[in-house]
Amino acid sequence: MMTAGRKPVPTMLKVLHGNPGRRPVDPDIEPQGQGQLWAPPLWFNDEQREQWAYALEWAPPGLLTATDREILVVWVVACVKHANAAAKVGQLGDVVTTKDGNIIQNPYLSILNRQALIMIRVVSELGFSPAARAGLGSRAPEFSDGGRPIGVTRLSAYLARKPDRLDG
Repeated sequence: MMTAGRKPVPTMLKVLHGNPGRRPVDPDIEPQGQGQLWAPPLWFNDEQREQWAYALEWAPPGLLTATDREILVVWVVACVKHANAAAKVGQLGDVVTTKDGNIIQNPYLSILNRQALIMIRVVSELGFSPAARAGLGSRAPEFSDGGRPIGVTRLSAYLARKPDRLDG
């Protein structure tokens, strides 16, 4: 069941912004994904399998779980269809001539645009865009030279030194 109104704000963003509403912030309320995500669906073709492997390799560490499988499937299929449509548009151009000699928009252009919209919508759900990653608080790189401790997120390091916290 979908609720009306704004999307819920992740707990990490509430902490970052200082919780100006002063409502209790309980990180245990947000359900976490379960299981590990490895193998693509059996029905994927080679291009889709390659895109799947790319997503798993380059996704923020620990982000994708088996719970996210179906939304990742949507993203992979949209990426491959988008690439194929882009190749056809590149080959045929933005307009094509019909058998009757009429000039029309290339049908692949609408496929290209539709898949782009799907990809843009899904990347925010998967944390694949810069804005989505900023909301996730990505992991800091490991430092061996006495920098920030290993395993501390950039967000938690920022929150620890944030001078303008509203909640304390």
